[in-house]
Amino acid sequence: MRAHWPVVPVVFCLTFATDLRAAGFLEDSRANVDFRNLYFDRDFRQPGGNQANGQSQAREWGQAAVLTFQSGFTPGALGLGVDVIAMTGLKLDSSTDRAGTGMFPAEHDGSSVDEFSRLGASVKLKYSKTLVRSGVMAFRKPVLQSADSRLLPGLFKATTLESSELEGLTLQAARVTQTMGLDSSDWGRLTSRYGGRSDEFTLYGADYVLTEKSQIRAYYGKLDGIYQHTLANYIGRLDFSADRHLSFDLRWAKAAELEDFRDIDNRAFGALIGYRQKNHTVSVGYQKMSGRDAYPYVNGTDPYLVNFVQILQFSNAGERSWQVRYDLDLAGWGIPGLSFMSRYVQGDQAQLSSGGEGREWERNSELTYVIQAGSWKNASFKWRNATARSTFGNDIDENRLVISYPLSLF
Repeated sequence: MRAHWPVVPVVFCLTFATDLRAAGFLEDSRANVDFRNLYFDRDFRQPGGNQANGQSQAREWGQAAVLTFQSGFTPGALGLGVDVIAMTGLKLDSSTDRAGTGMFPAEHDGSSVDEFSRLGASVKLKYSKTLVRSGVMAFRKPVLQSADSRLLPGLFKATTLESSELEGLTLQAARVTQTMGLDSSDWGRLTSRYGGRSDEFTLYGADYVLTEKSQIRAYYGKLDGIYQHTLANYIGRLDFSADRHLSFDLRWAKAAELEDFRDIDNRAFGALIGYRQKNHTVSVGYQKMSGRDAYPYVNGTDPYLVNFVQILQFSNAGERSWQVRYDLDLAGWGIPGLSFMSRYVQGDQAQLSSGGEGREWERNSELTYVIQAGSWKNASFKWRNATARSTFGNDIDENRLVISYPLSLF
């Protein structure tokens, strides 16, 4: 006997599909592909090469594509939506003696894989001005930030909540259970720079808009069984005229141990103040670590520090660091889309586990051009150069060439 689809489910599916279209589930959806081509060249300058493995160079070239789909929401007071992300990274050039750039997963012999891929999705629910997401995602909050400095970004398995029901106030919460690093396609447990393994990171935060050009942020993060982290941040701007202003970024944080992992003691203060006049911006920064330990973060993520730059973090126990930075926007000179940045950071008073104090410095230059019109609009070309020297770490010369092209599908 031939099987027949029941009439009610068929009618329901057709009606649901029509509702999706009418309500904006499909009409409000967006799909984009971001192409990234990265040439990464790191030269270890100290005698003996990289302190970790003796390698003299880490040099690779790769191509990535990241497809993101973000749906709208179903009709009704409680809207349902879905986000999907698909990624692939391809090796264009490498060798066993030049691998280890952090761009690709490693084979058993230390060489980089030819390609790696990822696929993930998250479900989202929206009620009024409150959004809940659960699944695979990347996000950047002061106490936990997905890294994005190689071919593919780091990812989390997480559930997040963001609520803006009160004017000017946005409340945040998240629970992260697993992470995927920049050079991996496998999920792993959460680990910290202090060591240990954890199955959960939770965070709570609030962003409050003081004025049109200033806000304060307060966050609490907890890596279960290892450490807890409290952070406050002020971001503001003081305008003198249409083309002159001062910008402020002030950060304070405190970390302590959880349960019986081990004693953890870190307090961090950072300030970055910039003065902009027309196309020129000059900034100065100061960062100081206090306490017995270094600044806390989950391995494979970015620490939220004003002196976290291309290679170094200046976040060792007791370390003090200064930054001077210059930015130039050449649009005012008739070349829209072209910009230049140069900065120098110097750190000292780092308390070494072997005893004594360490010093380090880093110099960065960055030249960026973004196409302003035509079929290649928003494609960018970036050259990043860095020189880092340390009395207790690697001495590094580094160049990165990045070509990015975002393509909107619909």
